[in-house]
Amino acid sequence: QVQLVESGGGLVQAGGSLRLSCVASRSISSFNSMGWYRQAPGKQREAVLRIYRSGSIDYADAVKGRFTISRDNAKNTVYLQMNNLKPEDTGVYYCNALWPGDYWGEGTLVTVSS
Repeated sequence: QVQLVESGGGLVQAGGSLRLSCVASRSISSFNSMGWYRQAPGKQREAVLRIYRSGSIDYADAVKGRFTISRDNAKNTVYLQMNNLKPEDTGVYYCNALWPGDYWGEGTLVTVSS
Protein backbone atom coordinates (compact mmCIF):
# COMPACT_ATOMS: atom_id res chain seq x y z
CA GLN A 1 0.00 0.00 0.00
CA VAL A 2 2.90 2.36 0.80
CA GLN A 3 6.11 2.42 -1.20
CA LEU A 4 9.39 3.92 -0.03
CA VAL A 5 12.22 4.59 -2.48
CA GLU A 6 15.71 5.46 -1.27
CA SER A 7 18.37 7.14 -3.36
CA GLY A 8 21.66 8.99 -3.00
CA GLY A 9 24.00 6.18 -2.03
CA GLY A 10 27.43 5.81 -3.56
CA LEU A 11 31.16 5.69 -2.97
CA VAL A 12 32.77 8.49 -0.96
CA GLN A 13 36.09 9.06 0.77
CA ALA A 14 36.40 9.26 4.54
CA GLY A 15 35.60 12.75 5.73
CA GLY A 16 33.23 13.37 2.86
CA SER A 17 29.49 13.97 2.85
CA LEU A 18 26.46 12.34 1.29
CA ARG A 19 22.72 13.01 1.37
CA LEU A 20 20.22 10.18 1.11
CA SER A 21 16.59 10.69 0.12
CA CYS A 22 13.50 8.60 0.80
CA VAL A 23 10.39 9.35 -1.23
CA ALA A 24 7.10 7.95 0.04
CA SER A 25 3.98 7.24 -2.00
CA ARG A 26 1.81 9.07 0.49
CA SER A 27 2.14 11.95 2.94
CA ILE A 28 4.91 11.29 5.46
CA SER A 29 3.06 13.49 7.95
CA SER A 30 0.50 10.69 8.30
CA PHE A 31 3.11 8.48 10.01
CA ASN A 32 4.08 8.67 13.64
CA SER A 33 7.74 8.49 12.66
CA MET A 34 10.16 8.14 9.77
CA GLY A 35 13.54 6.57 10.29
CA TRP A 36 16.80 5.51 8.73
CA TYR A 37 18.46 2.16 9.42
CA ARG A 38 21.65 0.61 8.13
CA GLN A 39 23.14 -2.84 7.80
CA ALA A 40 26.89 -3.31 7.58
CA PRO A 41 28.35 -6.49 6.06
CA GLY A 42 28.05 -9.36 8.53
CA LYS A 43 26.04 -7.32 11.04
CA GLN A 44 22.39 -6.90 11.97
CA ARG A 45 20.33 -3.95 10.84
CA GLU A 46 20.56 -1.06 13.28
CA ALA A 47 18.67 2.17 13.79
CA VAL A 48 20.56 5.32 12.80
CA LEU A 49 18.12 8.20 13.17
CA ARG A 50 14.40 8.60 13.62
CA ILE A 51 12.19 11.66 13.44
CA TYR A 52 8.75 11.74 15.00
CA ARG A 53 5.72 13.69 13.87
CA SER A 54 6.24 15.95 16.88
CA GLY A 55 9.68 16.86 15.54
CA SER A 56 11.57 14.93 18.19
CA ILE A 57 14.65 13.05 16.94
CA ASP A 58 16.40 9.93 18.20
CA TYR A 59 20.11 9.49 17.41
CA ALA A 60 22.41 6.51 17.41
CA ASP A 61 25.56 7.26 19.42
CA ALA A 62 27.79 6.32 16.50
CA VAL A 63 26.41 9.06 14.25
CA LYS A 64 25.47 11.81 16.69
CA GLY A 65 27.05 15.08 15.65
CA ARG A 66 27.71 13.84 12.12
CA PHE A 67 24.32 12.77 10.70
CA THR A 68 21.10 14.75 10.50
CA ILE A 69 17.59 13.65 9.60
CA SER A 70 15.10 16.07 8.08
CA ARG A 71 11.86 16.02 6.11
CA ASP A 72 9.98 17.91 3.43
CA ASN A 73 6.30 17.12 3.84
CA ALA A 74 5.34 18.82 0.58
CA LYS A 75 7.63 16.44 -1.32
CA ASN A 76 6.77 13.35 0.76
CA THR A 77 10.49 13.03 1.36
CA VAL A 78 12.76 12.39 4.33
CA TYR A 79 16.50 13.01 4.12
CA LEU A 80 19.60 11.71 5.81
CA GLN A 81 22.50 14.17 5.66
CA MET A 82 25.75 12.37 6.43
CA ASN A 83 28.88 14.42 7.15
CA ASN A 84 32.41 13.45 8.16
CA LEU A 85 31.82 9.92 6.93
CA LYS A 86 33.94 7.08 8.28
CA PRO A 87 34.69 3.65 6.81
CA GLU A 88 32.58 2.06 9.55
CA ASP A 89 29.55 3.91 8.14
CA THR A 90 29.65 1.58 5.14
CA GLY A 91 26.47 -0.41 4.63
CA VAL A 92 23.05 -0.56 3.06
CA TYR A 93 20.80 2.22 4.32
CA TYR A 94 17.05 1.66 4.59
CA CYS A 95 14.12 4.02 5.00
CA ASN A 96 11.30 3.10 7.40
CA ALA A 97 7.81 4.49 7.94
CA LEU A 98 6.04 3.49 11.15
CA TRP A 99 2.44 3.68 12.31
CA PRO A 100 0.06 3.23 10.77
CA GLY A 101 1.79 0.15 9.45
CA ASP A 102 5.50 -0.67 9.17
CA TYR A 103 7.02 -0.04 5.75
CA TRP A 104 10.53 -0.42 4.36
CA GLY A 105 12.37 0.60 1.23
CA GLU A 106 14.76 -1.63 -0.68
CA GLY A 107 17.84 0.21 0.54
CA THR A 108 20.71 2.16 -0.99
CA LEU A 109 24.38 1.24 -0.65
CA VAL A 110 26.86 3.61 0.96
CA THR A 111 30.56 2.78 0.74
CA VAL A 112 33.14 4.90 2.54
CA SER A 113 36.78 4.42 1.62
CA SER A 114 39.76 5.42 3.74
